[in-house]
Amino acid sequence: MSLRLLQHRGPDGTRSVIAAQGEAAHFLEGATSIYALAERAIADGVSLAEAVAGCAQGAAVDIVAELAAGRLLAPIDHDDSAHMLLTGTGLTHLGSAEGRDQMHRAAAASETRTDSMRMFLEGLEDGKPAPGTVGQQPEWFFKGDGSQLVGPGDTLTMPAFAQDGGEEPELAGIYLIGPDGTPFRLGIALANEFSDHVTERHNYLWLAHSKLRQAAVGAELLVGEPPAHVEGTSRILRDGATLWEKPFLSGEANMSHSLANLEHHHFKYDLFRRPGDVHVHFFGTATLSFSDGVKTQEGDAFEIEAAPFTLPLRNPLGRAAQTPVVVKAL
Repeated sequence: MSLRLLQHRGPDGTRSVIAAQGEAAHFLEGATSIYALAERAIADGVSLAEAVAGCAQGAAVDIVAELAAGRLLAPIDHDDSAHMLLTGTGLTHLGSAEGRDQMHRAAAASETRTDSMRMFLEGLEDGKPAPGTVGQQPEWFFKGDGSQLVGPGDTLTMPAFAQDGGEEPELAGIYLIGPDGTPFRLGIALANEFSDHVTERHNYLWLAHSKLRQAAVGAELLVGEPPAHVEGTSRILRDGATLWEKPFLSGEANMSHSLANLEHHHFKYDLFRRPGDVHVHFFGTATLSFSDGVKTQEGDAFEIEAAPFTLPLRNPLGRAAQTPVVVKAL
């Protein structure tokens, strides 16, 4: 059974870590954050699962009830949000070029491959290189620092100027940079990368703008080797009823790039190997409600679920108030 770790905050604000396998879950004695537990594992030269096994078991806990009560947090955080970076890669999944190509084809002749299709095909050809070799680099984008990460049940808030707030159901890798600059993958989490697809559709060079948005991650950190095949469902609820629903696939078997290749091309930059930093790296998706003509609105709720995660990721959609921006000469 897969080991999952969760972060919990009690009614009095006390932080704890929960270990879950199958339907059983219990608190870990002496563990207050997954970050601290990972630091301990790195210092001791053991795996995260071994560090968990070294903790005494505390009381049993019902994680479904704790999620409903709003006591489960995102499975990673940092005391200084500037030391958590949210980044991602696109055009990584088989079929992911179709939706993107629909957005961009109007700017090109029908017989001409768009830049997106060219990038997707390059990844399809050389995104899974042989072990020890380097493959084609993927599309890459920056979403923000840790202040932009929201947890299960929290509102995904689009800026006042946003033209769209659209879901992107996918997996995210969670990493901690060790004292010597080595990136350690702690595990993967269910995620909603959340983007502004209307802005991106206007001009694909605005992709960078469209990605500077919040993102949500599910409560469970799946520890160990990520599953090669993940099947899930993404849906949008409006007034309690399902507005849109579609299955999605993820995992390396459904991707045009290997995780190792995506990780290499992110962490090859030394600025992303700063000791103590946390990285949440989104691996991409091929399933968007926007591609089916759905226009979301405030009050809608996104819901993403996929085995082997046992808890869904649910987040309502909101919009920030208009804030004037004034730049002053000093």
